[in-house]
Amino acid sequence: MFKKILVAVDGSKSSFKAMDKAIELQKLTEAEIYLICVYKHHSLFEASLSIERPEGVNIPDKALSEYAKDVVNHAKEKAGEKGAVKVRGFVKAGRPSSVLVKFAEEKGVDLIVVGTRGTHSDKDGIFLGSVSHRVASRAKCPVLVV
Repeated sequence: MFKKILVAVDGSKSSFKAMDKAIELQKLTEAEIYLICVYKHHSLFEASLSIERPEGVNIPDKALSEYAKDVVNHAKEKAGEKGAVKVRGFVKAGRPSSVLVKFAEEKGVDLIVVGTRGTHSDKDGIFLGSVSHRVASRAKCPVLVV
């Protein structure tokens, strides 16, 4: 059935629900789980707005990358506590929906699992979040929206 399951994690409750569902599927299929956190890359223009920086101040990409690593490590830890095995973590920069679809194709992923809404979405909305909607419409493999 499934051999590789990609789960998008961003620290939101919705993404951890998606991870829980992937763990359930892993127990049925013995698939490998790939946890990925994608942070939005800042342009060189944005990074150059302040040419001279005080020491110890990180540019946005570095801070976002560190946060994404923390999210993935926390998710891997939680997955292990819930009985998941064969879990790998990844951090990528870029537009989340595009990165998820491309990563899934490159790694030969059989299923992408995403939450309905991420950390920056309207909690009272009735529609899918923009990332989950784009991934579901562009991915070549099945997408489970939790």
